[in-house]
Amino acid sequence: MSNILPHITLETGKSPQHSIIWLHGLGADGGDFVPIAEEMGLPVAVRYIFPHAPMQPVTINGGFVMRAWYDIVASGIDAQQDAAGIRASQAELEKLITQEKQRGIATANIYLAGFSQGGVVVLQTGLRHAERLGGILALSTYLPLAETFADEASECAKDTPIFMAHGRSDPVIPYALGKISAEKLSGLGYPLEWHEYAMPHSVCMEEVQDIAAWLTHRLNTD
Repeated sequence: MSNILPHITLETGKSPQHSIIWLHGLGADGGDFVPIAEEMGLPVAVRYIFPHAPMQPVTINGGFVMRAWYDIVASGIDAQQDAAGIRASQAELEKLITQEKQRGIATANIYLAGFSQGGVVVLQTGLRHAERLGGILALSTYLPLAETFADEASECAKDTPIFMAHGRSDPVIPYALGKISAEKLSGLGYPLEWHEYAMPHSVCMEEVQDIAAWLTHRLNTD
């Protein structure tokens, strides 16, 4: 496809029938989660796609230009959300999903994963996608644009499994915000697993092991 985001591709075996599109956090790049993917040792061949967010100025960082999925205007992370930026990244992620479908990957075998800002975009996209995806991994993040969610949520996505995880001492995206997001989705009937860890705004080994176990279960039941 033309105009698709630049990305790193990692295939763990021949002819993968499952794809995991994994979005990094603010200021990082697609290479951020490659080592974690390499060490998970999933039971089937997987094609990982690690896109690089566009370079853009970020208001809260003094307008410094960095890789970002959308702008952050205020320190209250869910205040003054950049709806246009979030939706633009949603459209870019949809292109990557379409690419995997065109490569012959069944929609139910496509997974979205994201950390922090990347997690915002995968929740925004996966829960509005017209078909049920294999699952959504939303790490150290929250549900964006909650005020429009009820009107935009896809009925087919109501069965999409969700793994949400958060550090209890996260100074960037408050633990309470992640927990409230998870409780909202669970209350709406989404099949959601919540995991929390004694960590800040990061990823820990216990979390990686839990992700691998969750994905292994899903991949084995496809």
